[in-house]
Amino acid sequence: MKKYTQLLTFFVFMACAYAATARGVYQKQADFLSQTFTGNVPKPGLIWLTGKIRKAATQILQHKPSRLRVRYWARGMRSAWVLEEIGKEQPITLGIVINKGRIERLRVLAFRESRGDEVRHDFFTRQFSQAALKPDLQLSTSIDGISGATLSVRALQKLARLALYLDQQRQSRD
Repeated sequence: MKKYTQLLTFFVFMACAYAATARGVYQKQADFLSQTFTGNVPKPGLIWLTGKIRKAATQILQHKPSRLRVRYWARGMRSAWVLEEIGKEQPITLGIVINKGRIERLRVLAFRESRGDEVRHDFFTRQFSQAALKPDLQLSTSIDGISGATLSVRALQKLARLALYLDQQRQSRD
């Protein structure tokens, strides 16, 4: 019995240690932007989430956006967005680069959940590369899920769709 208690204690400890490592800041916003624009970061712009833009953002997120405006950085047809969405209970911060209406790069900047951090790895985020937004506000490519990280996967998909939509709005008003 003592052997089983020790073994159980070990597994509980390892599970807690893994859960603690899931949280973290993987890249600061300033570093993401500097890397995206090779050190010459443009001045930020703003998109106000009002009217039809707010309605579409609500449809994409499946809830009303928590902010009235979204900041972005752009040079020509290329833009960078830093957005947040709740996974299960905590926000996930993404950096998304859009080039000519397609996702060039998607990076998890901060992950605060206790589970589901597999979404931060390149094997997962590469799936978003070259995805565009269809007229029904869905991604043009399917994204494979990760068992145990369903809500985190959905959060990343929502933010990718939102960034693509907001980039379309940015380009149409410029």
